[in-house]
Amino acid sequence: MDNNTAARKVKYGTFCQDHIDTVFQKDWWLDSVCGADGWDVVLFEVQEKVLGAMPYAISKKGFYTIISQPIFTQKLGPCLVYPDGINQNKLLSFEKKAFTFLIEQLPKFDLFQQNFNNHTKNWLPFYWKGFKQTTRYSYRIDNINNIDDVYDGFDRSKKKQIKKGLKEVEIRYDLSAREFYESHVQTLAQNGKKISYSYDVFNRIYENAKQRDSGKIIAAFDQDKNLHAALFIVWDRECAYNLISTIDVRHRNSGASTLVVYEAIKSVRNSTGAFDFCGSMDVNIENSIRKFGGNQIPYFSISKNNSFVLSFLDLVKQN
Repeated sequence: MDNNTAARKVKYGTFCQDHIDTVFQKDWWLDSVCGADGWDVVLFEVQEKVLGAMPYAISKKGFYTIISQPIFTQKLGPCLVYPDGINQNKLLSFEKKAFTFLIEQLPKFDLFQQNFNNHTKNWLPFYWKGFKQTTRYSYRIDNINNIDDVYDGFDRSKKKQIKKGLKEVEIRYDLSAREFYESHVQTLAQNGKKISYSYDVFNRIYENAKQRDSGKIIAAFDQDKNLHAALFIVWDRECAYNLISTIDVRHRNSGASTLVVYEAIKSVRNSTGAFDFCGSMDVNIENSIRKFGGNQIPYFSISKNNSFVLSFLDLVKQN
């Protein structure tokens, strides 16, 4: 890490403390998911005061430089501090100036892909610079403080699963990071899949979130100490996020997978205001998530391909 990068990250750390609430945009989160040398940030400064920032994960794949969405990071993108008392015209002008500056400060890349924070509504400056946009969706339950209202919003099938789970399993909060990770390895193997992240990465996320009272594991065991399902969530002041779940297919009908979600919401209802399922564009997963009664939340996925070779390979893949 060179001195300029280190200096930017120091400024960004202060900017995070003062202006950023979203856990995925925090400097400690990026250190956790990317490693200290796996991310950088561009800054928009006015009179030596940081008014905008855009962190990004960067990696090399062969000859190509890739700016991509970090693992387990639902949203990233630019974050601005708006001047007080500006009207809509001046607000949009400010966004154009800030976003354009941030784009131009990005290092030379072959491929760019980021999911923006759902608070970012204006991507026109990126369009003008040749970027493309796809709308993605998540589901979010707002106002989770009243757990009775949350439960009332569940589909009948979810309520039935919760009632069944309450009879068959016990909820615990003492599952270790190692136990959770190994369970995920095993449950993925049940479906012929391999885990896509290392234990070291997960443990960094878990320890850093736990240290800041921003993460926990919720697990469901039966009386024979069999783990039916577990869930790892993180949260900030605005929202909690359903980040990673592990479900044993041998116990898929016990209701535990739905119960751990319900218990997760209950456990953070006094710490944050909403619960986000971190979305899925898969039709079957979306069908299950939707039955928890959340609102559909759109957000932008922004991309740009500067490589002819990568563009050609992507076209071949699509066909």
